[in-house]
Amino acid sequence: MTTRARDWFNQAVRDLEQAEDSRQAGRHEWACFAAQQAAEKAVKALHLHYGQEAWGHVIAGLLRELPDAVSVPADLVEKGRVLDNFYIPPRYPNSHPAGAPFEHYGPLQSEEALRYARAIIEFVRSQMA
Repeated sequence: MTTRARDWFNQAVRDLEQAEDSRQAGRHEWACFAAQQAAEKAVKALHLHYGQEAWGHVIAGLLRELPDAVSVPADLVEKGRVLDNFYIPPRYPNSHPAGAPFEHYGPLQSEEALRYARAIIEFVRSQMA
């Protein structure tokens, strides 16, 4: 059976590059969302690497659902929880009491999102090596 794990991982890396580009351009809401997507796709790649499919968008849950053979550090799950907050709110105005999403995200949020996504991608890379 052919696995698409490498395809998912490669897209995760590309999504991280998009997050970095968006941050540099001052589009912090998109940087946060792209970082979330990068981490989500990386974890899904690891699921595929171990022969199982994963559904959903909750990174912390996806990390917890990995096979027992994968020892996921607790702090990585916590980083996933932070990234989970960047799935819907950076894109939709009705996710906030007032204002457009871009008014709610700045360099602090995007820097943290990128740092956490990088940590998850590097963890997945080490597991898939």
